Amino acid sequence: MGGSKEYAVTVKAKERVAAVLPVQEHWLPLSNLDLLLPAMDVGVFFCYKKPPAKQSKTTFATMVSSLKASLAQALVTYYPFAGEVVTNPVGEPELLCNNRGVDFIEAYADVQLQELHLNNPDESVERKLLPKKKEGVLCVQATELKCGGLVLACTFDHRIADAYSTNMFLVAWAETAASKPISLPPSFRRSLLIPRRPGSHDPSLDRLYVPVSSLPPPPPPHQEAAVNRIYYISADDIARIQAAAGGQRTKIEAFTAYLWRVLARGARPEDKVCRMGAVVDGRTRLARCGEMAGYFGNVLSIPYGSLRVEELKDMDLAETAEAVHGWLRRATTAEHFRGVVDWVEARRPEPAVARIYVGEEDGGVGCVVSSGRAFPIGKVEFGWGKAAFGSYHFPWGGSAGYVMPMPSSRRNGDWVVYMHMLKNFLDLVEAEEPPVFRPLTADYFLADAK
Repeated sequence: MGGSKEYAVTVKAKERVAAVLPVQEHWLPLSNLDLLLPAMDVGVFFCYKKPPAKQSKTTFATMVSSLKASLAQALVTYYPFAGEVVTNPVGEPELLCNNRGVDFIEAYADVQLQELHLNNPDESVERKLLPKKKEGVLCVQATELKCGGLVLACTFDHRIADAYSTNMFLVAWAETAASKPISLPPSFRRSLLIPRRPGSHDPSLDRLYVPVSSLPPPPPPHQEAAVNRIYYISADDIARIQAAAGGQRTKIEAFTAYLWRVLARGARPEDKVCRMGAVVDGRTRLARCGEMAGYFGNVLSIPYGSLRVEELKDMDLAETAEAVHGWLRRATTAEHFRGVVDWVEARRPEPAVARIYVGEEDGGVGCVVSSGRAFPIGKVEFGWGKAAFGSYHFPWGGSAGYVMPMPSSRRNGDWVVYMHMLKNFLDLVEAEEPPVFRPLTADYFLADAK
């Protein structure tokens, strides 16, 4: 596959969109689970084809006008996205809900949707279609394409929202544009994550999380920087991997095991261990009756397993999936999440992070899988058709890889997979036989897009 088409992007206008109704200025403290996130931004983008001919009055100008008006309405309910993060007297971040507003950028890209090589978002998306957030919590860019299509991209502060919360907001924004009631109103009840008195936690959390002051020395730098790629995996290949993993494991467990073995094969001679982690959402674990279904914020834990590279190479997929199930299961209980809240409380105000993101004294390679199965690709519809394609984008800059599988816009059981990894691992992924990770092409995401 050839390189990405070079194209120019011209910024046409910048505006700040605030909530249409005044918001009483107030502070919203971050929960202990929010405090486990360092200051880093996450991107998400959606590609829309040119509106059908029957919508001849739908132009880029009318689409942008609708986006801004509905955003101003949605921010009344999702007001944290219109605020800004400040530092309190003890050095911790807090959210000032002051209706500062969202920076909204209008741009034009001299490229057609079918010419975007989205398999390589470093060249086709980064610094072009995805805005760099300079202030506030959320930044939005709407880009008109040469073909009349549109790319809507958002960059948000991960300390304020996880992907689940952002998905809720995106759906609510689209519902507002369609003059529909918001189907899942957000909850900002920080009391749902209040620490216990007295607090307690399992000693295993000292392995999963680490205070910043106790971070191990940084590992020797890799010769190459991580790169970003987007692939798709067919439903048949997902089923085949699940069957090879024993059939009793979930698709995401089987996928994680499959990736762990690929990671081991790509390890350098000096990498003796290979770590694989997974992002677990605690909402259903903490409140099985649904009280946290609309909780806005971070409710995440990142358990991981560590195996020696040579041991991993000798394991079959079913054995590896059993290992994944073992360390994942321990983080899927209410007690685990309550323990994480208490663990953070015992160390405040010192910041802490998930250990797998920063490595360990023994070096090695690591990767985190974050299931994006709830990605609302079919629901972020503003009145000119469903998105032909959508993906998260998280080039976070650390040494550990980050992988997010999401449902395809084709709604046929395929997955779209965003990957942030060292290139030698991606070369291995692409060379797998039979092939599993297929480079995303316009032929794939524009064919039969629903």
